[in-house]
Amino acid sequence: MAVVLGALAPVFLIIALGVVLKRGLLPEASHWIALERLTYFVLFPALLIVSIARAELGEVAVAEVAGALLGSIAVFAIALTLARRPLSRLFRLTSPSYTSVFQGALRWNTYIALAVSGSLAGSAGLAVAAVGLTVMIPVLNAISVMVLARHGENGSASNRLLVLQLVRNPFIWSCAAGALINAFHLPVPLVLITFADVLGRASLALGLLVVGAGLRLGDLRRPRAATWFACVIKLLALPTVGVAMGWALGLHEVDLLIVAVATAVPSAPNGYVLARQMGGDAPLLAEILTIQTLLAAATMPLVIGLVAYL
Repeated sequence: MAVVLGALAPVFLIIALGVVLKRGLLPEASHWIALERLTYFVLFPALLIVSIARAELGEVAVAEVAGALLGSIAVFAIALTLARRPLSRLFRLTSPSYTSVFQGALRWNTYIALAVSGSLAGSAGLAVAAVGLTVMIPVLNAISVMVLARHGENGSASNRLLVLQLVRNPFIWSCAAGALINAFHLPVPLVLITFADVLGRASLALGLLVVGAGLRLGDLRRPRAATWFACVIKLLALPTVGVAMGWALGLHEVDLLIVAVATAVPSAPNGYVLARQMGGDAPLLAEILTIQTLLAAATMPLVIGLVAYL
């Protein structure tokens, strides 16, 4: 409980600081647009490259961990896609709002996952979490881009646009770069690794500040029904399916524990930046992110505690 709360509390405090800065020190929208672009195109890709390139995967059940994580994502991605029309009618969602529910229900907060994995299981936990980085981020970004390209305000059904957005997505190619360095032990000068590491560390604070700046506090007084739906899927249903799949694939101890962590964390702040870039309902996603972060203080210890008894 203390480890999880210790990882979540700073996250929410930084989001709150973003709200304060937007109202006082940095009120201009242009300030936050610049920070969004910096985080999206430079800082977070640097974090991905370094984290994946450094991971020690020798003792990790890579195929089984990847299967549990990707399998649980596939279940809910397919379900949300098939249920788009009834969900939109039930929750009165516009097409951009649907994209935010989709992202809020499926994406994962890498920062919290890494912090909790390291605190719970040290280097072994971080190695398993690196598998999550490698397999989940490209897949989640690819399907998020496809959903936003079709249903966002700037959307289009053009296959050419979909391919262009995927090629331009910096999270996908940064994961690929980190995986290549790790798999083939490519020699990278220490100065470049240190450079990228410093940039990556900055992505956490800036990404969360941007989420806070885009938050509408009035909406938090009465969260929308769609927000609660996304929270139930992300914080309860997804980890239940992910852990069940991991257990069925024979995972145990650290591997299963980190699968639980990776599926139980709140959704990703970078999804908010992607929504802003591609015409999603960014205020709704900011609301989902904040409510999930609050609720995760209770749901993550519950999920992790139950897995510890398996």
